[in-house]
Formats: sequence, structure tokens, C-alpha cells
Amino acid sequence: MTLRLVLAEDSFLMREGISALLELDDDLDLIGSCGSYDELLAMVDEHRPDVVLTDIRMPPTQTDEGIRAAIAIRDSAPEIGVVVLSQYVEPDYAIRLFHHGSDGLAYLLKERVADLDVLGAAIRRVAEGGSVVDPKVVEALIGVETTRESSALDRLTDRESEVLAEMAQGKSNAAIGEALFISARSVEKHINAIFTKLDLAQTDDVHRRVRAVLVHLGLGATPS
Repeated sequence: MTLRLVLAEDSFLMREGISALLELDDDLDLIGSCGSYDELLAMVDEHRPDVVLTDIRMPPTQTDEGIRAAIAIRDSAPEIGVVVLSQYVEPDYAIRLFHHGSDGLAYLLKERVADLDVLGAAIRRVAEGGSVVDPKVVEALIGVETTRESSALDRLTDRESEVLAEMAQGKSNAAIGEALFISARSVEKHINAIFTKLDLAQTDDVHRRVRAVLVHLGLGATPS
């Protein structure tokens, strides 16, 4: 199935480079490109693409337009996947992006864009409702280098892994308990164990929850 894409990137050279790369994949159809927050939202409203690729820093303020656009698109059209591309490792942006759930969202560093296999895999994953987080963002979150062979996730029990997977869907403790047929108190116990085993410092519980989800996504599902 051909996926229809919209690209938002304020750098002309970067935008042209990504466009040329996408043309190499017959199953990806770039139907529009732009360079600002307002243009992106208008283009999404007009074309209703399958997936949006967006830079983070764009006009008008060159700060967090891509994150705000991704959240706005998720709220208005949750069926549209969004791949956010970042020039730098900025975990706080990833935390904001995944704050209310991870379905259909990806956060990649721009250095990955040159690899069509990695970029194409991320596009297809979010189109299917899946998620991707760049491993370097996860490394910054937990302060250690990560590998598939030896990751922080190996410390979790099977039940804790199940709870974390449910957390990645944005579910509340009560909803997780219902899905796994355990009490809310047991869910809370497992979540606290997850925080400890992933070495997530004592901070705001909401932020720790999102950070745990990012570790889960980054170590469990992201191309290396």
C-alpha cells in the first residue's frame, strides 16, 4: 500500500534532500512539503496524509513548532502518524511528544534520515499505529549507552514488561489493571519497581511514567 506523506522542514536543502530520498521508495508518495507551523497544519487539513514528517524548530518562533504540530495533529486526526525529526538529542521534547500516549508517533534524530531503511521503517510503523524513539534519546534519558543485547529492560520481570507495554498505550493504572486482570494496587507496585529498575530518578511521577515508556520504545522497538 502506498503511504501519502507531508513533509515540514524550514531548511530548503534539508527539505529537498529528504524529498529526493523518499522518491527512492515506490511505496512512499510525498504529496506536499512546507517550511512552517501554519503551513503544515493547513496542508494536513487539506490533504489528510497518512504520515507527517516534521522538523521541531520552524517559523514563526524557531522553538518547538514541530512538537506542537504533532500534538495538534494527534488531537484532531489521531489516524495520521507523525515522525518528528530533531537535530539534537533533546529528551524533554520527546517527553512532551509522548506525554499522552505513544501510538502513531516517532522521534528520530536527523542523522537517521540519510538511511532510507531506517526512515522508511519509522514511517511505516507510525502509519500502522506503532511508535519509534531514537536510541540516543533513550541513552540521554537513563544516562547509559544502550544495546539490544544488554538493555535496562532485561531487568524487568515478565509482568513488569506487560505493565510497561500497557503504559506505552497511555493507559491509566485502573485501565492497566483491567487489561491484565490485576488490582490497581498491584499495578502501582509494578510501576514503582519499573521506575527503580530503569534507574529513573525520583521526580514528578507523570514525567517518570513517560520516561519509562520512552525507554520501552527506544530499547524495544527502535532501529539501531
